[in-house]
Amino acid sequence: MDYELMMNGNVKIGQKAPDFEAVTTCGPKTLNDYKGKWLVLFSHPGDFTPVCTTEMIAFTRAHTYFKQMNTELLGLSIDSNASHLAWIYDIYCKTGIQVSFPIIADRSGQIARKYGMISNDVSTTETVRNVFIIDDKGIVRTIFVYPLNIGRFIPEIIRTVQALQMADCSNGSTAANWMPGQPVIVPPPQTYCQLEERNQSIEEKRNGISWYLSFKEPPEKCMEDKKCKTLKE
Repeated sequence: MDYELMMNGNVKIGQKAPDFEAVTTCGPKTLNDYKGKWLVLFSHPGDFTPVCTTEMIAFTRAHTYFKQMNTELLGLSIDSNASHLAWIYDIYCKTGIQVSFPIIADRSGQIARKYGMISNDVSTTETVRNVFIIDDKGIVRTIFVYPLNIGRFIPEIIRTVQALQMADCSNGSTAANWMPGQPVIVPPPQTYCQLEERNQSIEEKRNGISWYLSFKEPPEKCMEDKKCKTLKE
């Protein structure tokens, strides 16, 4: 499987995230180091570049929020570790902000190609802006891909982790524009009897529009669970 992924970079939602051994700005890292935690693995085109610098600052400022959701951050580009270190030190000298998560130095591009982070039609030497949200069981749950010249919207990445964790915890789904604290969608009925019961429940509770779309408040345990709490500024 690893060889196939390396050849075509065909990582899909729902599959086991490809393992790796990496040199980072915080020492050696493997995917197994994040076992039991959620992971946001993201690539950037290059060190000492303007959009990437704003993203490193934004991710660092949001790192506390990710940690409250049992989620870690891990960056990657094909620059050297020395370049990464010089760049994050320069960010610190210019802004006072210390990048608080590891950045992988993927000089060979092996990890980048394994995850499909290089789009040959755009560049054969730079990664595009990929985001892989990997859950605490090592499963790829979400993939975002941004072009080289467009910075990521970090609050949406946070919201997506919150939504995934809430959906898992509540055995439900989240609606368009869902935000923490809002109701979740109830799984649709599987039999006609359940359909009738659902319509009756909607009529009584006014919590939906039809048997195929109704809502419920998340279970109390999901609201109390630290990983599912609404993050507050």
